Amino acid sequence: MANVKIKPIGDRVLVQHIEEKEQVRGGIIIPDSAKEKPQEAKVIALGTGKKDENGKVAAFEVKVGDRVLLSPYGGSEVKLDGEKFKLVREDDILGVIA
Repeated sequence: MANVKIKPIGDRVLVQHIEEKEQVRGGIIIPDSAKEKPQEAKVIALGTGKKDENGKVAAFEVKVGDRVLLSPYGGSEVKLDGEKFKLVREDDILGVIA
């Protein structure tokens, strides 16, 4: 995964959703269209950082490899080499899973 050809800029973070196992309820397979959007993702790459009014770059609170919870409707989906990623602002990350 280290060879991703997308380098986020600013306070953006590149993440990849962690797919849940196929849901089966009472012997019925739940179709993808009925499943909730996954909110758990893995941080793949960090941007260049957000600058404050003095031009100083603020450090990210997440690091590459962290498992995070995302706001369900934030960010932009991108597809590269058949894999789906999402570019989100650091503010769209709700927390880090310990």
